[in-house]
Amino acid sequence: MLDRQKLETILSRRFPGSLRQQVASAANAIMGLPDEWEEVLHDERQFAYHYSSECSNICYLAREAEAGAEFRLFRRREA
Repeated sequence: MLDRQKLETILSRRFPGSLRQQVASAANAIMGLPDEWEEVLHDERQFAYHYSSECSNICYLAREAEAGAEFRLFRRREA
């Protein structure tokens, strides 16, 4: 669970000069994300995938993953 006060502090530091109302609005949106989005876990088979030896040549995400980047995938919850 996110700590709203910590989130506002981070946003204020990241975006100096932002109005308090803007920071609060951004924090509201971020705090509400779990209501609208769900994380797609790596073991979910419904997305499927296949490996291509050329994938990293044509896919930015594959290159980043091979370089050690970590990704979290989210999908919008169905209404």
